[in-house]
Amino acid sequence: MKLTTCLIICLCVICQLNVFTFLVALNQRDEASTLELRFQSLNYRNILHWKLQPSTSGKVLFSVQFKIYGEKQWRNVRHCQNINQLQCDLSRETSDPREWYYARVQASTNGIQSEWAMSSRFHPQWESSFSPPQMKLNVTQQSVVVRVRPPRTPLRRDRRGRRIPVTKYQRLIFRIYLFHDNVEQEQHEIDSSALEFVIMNLNPKTMYCLQAESLVPRRGQVSPRGPKICFTTR
Repeated sequence: MKLTTCLIICLCVICQLNVFTFLVALNQRDEASTLELRFQSLNYRNILHWKLQPSTSGKVLFSVQFKIYGEKQWRNVRHCQNINQLQCDLSRETSDPREWYYARVQASTNGIQSEWAMSSRFHPQWESSFSPPQMKLNVTQQSVVVRVRPPRTPLRRDRRGRRIPVTKYQRLIFRIYLFHDNVEQEQHEIDSSALEFVIMNLNPKTMYCLQAESLVPRRGQVSPRGPKICFTTR
């Protein structure tokens, strides 16, 4: 009788432990679930970001996969497997800005893997923002020649490592502001197909400043203005 009672008690304890272990694993699985996947893109540098639930505890590792819209097979992002960062650079995997992409993230904590969390559909050409252009100046007595350098993508186009300008994929307009004594004097717009122009009829031996921004015509998107570049005519 006593032996039977002991066996029953042991079985109950084992069952409780199994239930407890299952509940802990289930809780950790839920806690490891990723939230708020979103892409951020500047000059076609496409970064996937994600957040965890605040209650998540323990060491968490992440694995990222991607696919092009219409594909059935997910592909691993090789440099983003079992990482502890909350972001992954998918610029190379999403290098065709005309395509639609999806990404998904799986979290792992204490050997327990979460369900995959998927991003919304991402289209680089429509969702990337752009930085202002750089400018190089050649100053004369009453004019300045402005050479505009478009923003660059993170992708390389040759063995020398030169980066591809964003204007290969996206038409931009560059707006240049001319200032004197911190007062705006003129405003010029040039298409990204013509990267040099001249501002004339300036006063000799006078300090001016230029500031530039990028515009995406079909989206009406405007970049922040770049830093002012000041010069003095001869």
